[in-house]
Amino acid sequence: MAPRAVWSSCVPLTIAIITVACWLRTACCQAVQAENVTVLEGGTAQISCRLQNYDGSIVVIQNPRRQTLFFNGTRALKDERFQMVLFTPRLVRITLTNVSVLDEGGYFCQLYTAATHHQVATLSVLVPPEVPSVEVKQVAVEGGEVELICVSPRSKPAASLRWVRNSREIPGAVSRQDNGKTFSVSNTIHVPVERKDNGAALSCEATHPALGGQKRIRHYRLDVYFAPTVRILPPSGILREGDSLSLTCSVTGNPLPRDIQWSRINDTLPERAEISGPTFQISRLSQTHNGTYLCQAQNDYGRAADHYSLLVYDPGAVVETHSAVPYAVIGGVLAFLVFTIICVLIITIWCSVRQKGSYRTREPILAWY
Repeated sequence: MAPRAVWSSCVPLTIAIITVACWLRTACCQAVQAENVTVLEGGTAQISCRLQNYDGSIVVIQNPRRQTLFFNGTRALKDERFQMVLFTPRLVRITLTNVSVLDEGGYFCQLYTAATHHQVATLSVLVPPEVPSVEVKQVAVEGGEVELICVSPRSKPAASLRWVRNSREIPGAVSRQDNGKTFSVSNTIHVPVERKDNGAALSCEATHPALGGQKRIRHYRLDVYFAPTVRILPPSGILREGDSLSLTCSVTGNPLPRDIQWSRINDTLPERAEISGPTFQISRLSQTHNGTYLCQAQNDYGRAADHYSLLVYDPGAVVETHSAVPYAVIGGVLAFLVFTIICVLIITIWCSVRQKGSYRTREPILAWY
C-alpha cells in the first residue's frame, strides 16, 4: 500500500480513537454526590447534589416516590414547597419548606451521561414532643392511692418520660406505641396519699434528641380529698355580765365545708346571737347565756365538731370570792397556832408530873440508909 493511502486511512481512525477515549474519560470521571439531611418537623430542609467534572449533562432530582421534582433547573412537580435555589456546574441545591414526616426518605440526584450516575440524599425528620399531659384515673382520697399517667402523644424517635417529686424520680411503668411514622409514650405511677400530701408538687419531664438537652415539663399538684377538722378559737380572759362574746370556728377539709352550723347543747341559741359563717357573736352577756356551744362542719368525706363551754361570772360574786380568800388563810394560820400552843402545854404538864413522881419514889430509900 502506498504511504499516502496508509496515512489517509490512519488519520481518521486515530482521530476517532482519541475522540472516543476523551468521551469515555469524561463520562467516567463525571460523578454526583448527595448529602444526608436531618431536620425538625415544620422546618426547612436543604438537599444538595455535588457534581464533579460536569459537562452540561442532564441533572434530575426525584423525591422518595421517584417523582421528578426538577429536570435540570426546571420544575417538574407542582409542589411550591420545593424551590431550586442553586444550579451550578459544581452544586445543585433545592429547599423543602414546612417539612413533615411524610417527606422522609431518599431523594435521588441523577446525572444522565452514557452511564447514569445517581446518589441518594436521605432526609430524616425529627418530631420533638410537646409538653406532656397528665391523666388522673380516680380522685385521691386520704388513706388511698392515686394513679397518674403522663402522656406524650407524638414524637420521633420516641420521647423519654419520667416522674419527679422533690428532685427524686418516681419509678413508673412506661409504654410505647408505634403510630407509623411517630410514637406515643406514657408513664404510669401509683402514689399513696394522706392529707399532708394535698398540694404536693410533682412533675413529668419529657426529653428528646431534638430538644438539645432541654426538657418539656408538665407540673402537677396533688389534690387529696379528706374529712374536715373543726376547732373553736376561744376568747381570752374571764367573761362577765355585759361583756361581748366572739367565737371563731376554724375549719379545714378538702373540699372545704361551706355550711358551718352553730348550736347550743340541750338548749336553743340566744336571741341576740349573731352568726356569720364561721363567726358566732353574743352582745351583752348574762348568766342565761351559760351553756355549751357547738360548731359542726361536714363534707362528702366526713363530719367533725368542737365545743365551747361558756360561763358568765357575776361581778359581785367575783368580788366576794376574792375577799373571802384572805380571811380563810388568816383563820387557817390562827388555828394552826392555837393547836401548836395546846400541844406545847400538854407536853410541859406531862413532863412536870413525871418529874414529881420520881422525887417521891426516891425519898423512902434515902431514909432507910
